[in-house]
Amino acid sequence: MNILSNFIDRLSKGGAYLSGLLLIILVSLILLEIFLRSFFDISTMIADEYSGYLYLASIFFGLAYTFSSDSHIRINIVTSKLSKKANKKIDIFAAVITLGVLLFAFYRTVLLTYDSYEFEMVSENVSETPIYLTQLAMPLGIAIFILAVILFIFKGFTHDS
Repeated sequence: MNILSNFIDRLSKGGAYLSGLLLIILVSLILLEIFLRSFFDISTMIADEYSGYLYLASIFFGLAYTFSSDSHIRINIVTSKLSKKANKKIDIFAAVITLGVLLFAFYRTVLLTYDSYEFEMVSENVSETPIYLTQLAMPLGIAIFILAVILFIFKGFTHDS
């Protein structure tokens, strides 16, 4: 169990580091675009398009870590009045529902990405980027998130949290 738990934790942290790196690249790309337009009156022609792709990937790769580190927004006005045992049961129940939603989202994003690949879809911008490459971050990020939720549920049942 500890090996799997450590692997999922490392995977979540790796996603967080990748998310941070993508945000740094996003900001650098925007700053480059501003610099080039201001001083040389030229454009990268891809900054707006790729900043959207980078932002999407950053969000999806950071989901598992924010869940694992209790950084997701939680509304606990009701559960704050309950015992720790009741809180744990509610958390596990909510995690099971979350897992169901994530499995559905994973399935749909895999289909979306596959369809984009199958139909050879490219962006309408100058870069003509294959869309499936930009969509891969969604199922990959959700897959890591699913693993983090499964680990949370398992820890909740084994009282190993």
